[in-house]
Amino acid sequence: MSDWHLYIIQNRLNQLYTGISTDPQRRLQEHQQGGVKAAKALKGKGPLTQVFCIEIGNRSQASKAEIWVKKLSHQQKHQLINQQITLPLNW
Repeated sequence: MSDWHLYIIQNRLNQLYTGISTDPQRRLQEHQQGGVKAAKALKGKGPLTQVFCIEIGNRSQASKAEIWVKKLSHQQKHQLINQQITLPLNW
């Protein structure tokens, strides 16, 4: 079983993109290359920087964590990145 990760990428416009992957470094490279596997929301907005990454567990847990993060405000996401708030432990 692969371990899933939740990651946040920041673009040059200070926008934050949240995603999940079993290989977050590979996903960052795919986003940076801007090919067919890149998120449309990130295309043309480089340079991209991974500002947060945490191992979550299985895909179900990662998806639930992703939804939780996507509901946060921009300010709350920055608080998560700066470890001022933490992810809930029970998915």
